[in-house]
Order: sequence, then C-alpha cells, then structure tokens
Amino acid sequence: MATRKKARPKPSWERGYRGHVLWSGKQKLGKVTLVARRKYSWEAAGRAGTADDLGKARKAVEYAVLMADRQLDLFQ
Repeated sequence: MATRKKARPKPSWERGYRGHVLWSGKQKLGKVTLVARRKYSWEAAGRAGTADDLGKARKAVEYAVLMADRQLDLFQ
C-alpha cells in the first residue's frame, strides 16, 4: 500500500503598500518592493535584484525560492 506525503502549503502572494510578499503559511519567503516609478526590487533566498515589471520580479522571487529549496547547502 502506498503512503502519501504530507502536502506542503502552497506559497501565496499578499499585496501590501508599495510591494508584495510571498508567504508559505507563516513563513516569509520573499518580497518585491516598488523602488521608483516602474522599477521593482526583489529579495528571496539570499538573492536580490531589480526588474522593470512586477510580473518579472515576482517570477524571479518564485524561481529563487524554488532553486533554494532544491539546491543543497554547501556548508551543512
């Protein structure tokens, strides 16, 4: 008989003043903030960057979180 893995909570975006935050339950995974007109700054999983579009910044956060989840720590 096959056993099921416990399902992880799906990360969700929460909109805030001048930015968005990616949450997984009560854990903050990353954030996107509006820096200047049409310029966004993002931070996630020890990485940071800028983007010209909100959609691109959100995708960059999601990708950084995905890669941090799959990649093993070097010194652990």
